[in-house]
Amino acid sequence: MNMPSATVIQDLESRHVLQTYKRQPLVLVRGRGMHLYDSDGRGHLDFISGIGVTVLGHGHEGLATVIADQAQTLLHTSNLYYHPLQGQLAARLAALSGLERAFFCNSGAEAMEACLKFARRYWYSQGRSQRTRFVALEHGFSGRTLGALSVTANPHYREPFGPLIPGVTFVSPDDPSALRAAVTDETAAIIAEPLQGEGGVRPLPEVMAATIADVARATGTLLLADEVQCGLGRTGWPFHFQSFNWQPDLVTVGKAIGAGVPVGAALVSGRVAAQIAAGDHGTTYGGNLLATRAALYVIEQLTGTTDAVPYAHGGLIGHVREVGQYFGEQLEGLRERHAIVDHVRGAGVMRGLALTIDAQPVVDRAREAGLLVNRTAECVVRMLPPFIVSTDDIDAAVAILDRVLTEVAA
Repeated sequence: MNMPSATVIQDLESRHVLQTYKRQPLVLVRGRGMHLYDSDGRGHLDFISGIGVTVLGHGHEGLATVIADQAQTLLHTSNLYYHPLQGQLAARLAALSGLERAFFCNSGAEAMEACLKFARRYWYSQGRSQRTRFVALEHGFSGRTLGALSVTANPHYREPFGPLIPGVTFVSPDDPSALRAAVTDETAAIIAEPLQGEGGVRPLPEVMAATIADVARATGTLLLADEVQCGLGRTGWPFHFQSFNWQPDLVTVGKAIGAGVPVGAALVSGRVAAQIAAGDHGTTYGGNLLATRAALYVIEQLTGTTDAVPYAHGGLIGHVREVGQYFGEQLEGLRERHAIVDHVRGAGVMRGLALTIDAQPVVDRAREAGLLVNRTAECVVRMLPPFIVSTDDIDAAVAILDRVLTEVAA
């Protein structure tokens, strides 16, 4: 197949693709391991992994093999019938999370939509139909569909699409007393990312994490942990809510679970699942054979439950825990050397450099130097490398950032 030039590709998109994205001036055509290659054949060290998705890196032979095998066997049947893989994947997720059941969908935003419905259905089934409200955190980001957008605080995303779903109260992650005051006998669920991603790689303060758990327990309010970006090993925990000893009723899953194959899941506790009936929710593609086969393979790699995983100490999650500490130390070195780095945020291989200036010039110059990162919350350089990242890869990325930060500050 002849590859059209970058100019032709960009021109065709400009005329026929809805212009909802501000794309970087880069046409990517193939990948291998930690590197992506553009239409000119130039390699780029990938420290954004499709916004936290391609956790096994690019061109992973094992994943490619199972996808090809499943494509030749059976791709899709709909949820009118059983197939052998959904139950296996749900059982693996239950073992990792402690939540008994899973609803499979196609993305993190759809997982959030499902969880919002399940929360309201739970209280309706309890005869408490007035418990329809939600409490969410400022800086949180749950997706762009209407329900997910309704529990996302940033007015930049919200304002053009109002009125949104009513009954949502936003509180500062730094104000536990506001959280206590916001939860009433009309609150269905508290929604929180244990480590906020799009909002700037913001760790949830421990006092707020404890308050959320206390309020949920005392009032019976459901706890919804949004783990789309920080979950499934990204921080060195199977789910980051486990670092707080939370026992959530609902958990959203996306991004990492398919390593590039679109799949998401809403994880549901036993008490909530008991109130969900046939027909309460559904999806045509969710949990099909291709998606679940890919996700099963990814979870094997994450947990080390197969001899084919080339990482000791608990598979890729254990590797992330080890290499993540080194990553954080190297980024702290950048902070010490560069005045425009205010502080380092995050955990595992979910990291952010919070700058004193707009982050876009750093992102642009890093790309020109062969490193892919991105900007979030205006002043944060976000890094979400594949889980296979090595200390050598980190050294290479930090060396590029070191040069770029010097150039930008000059």
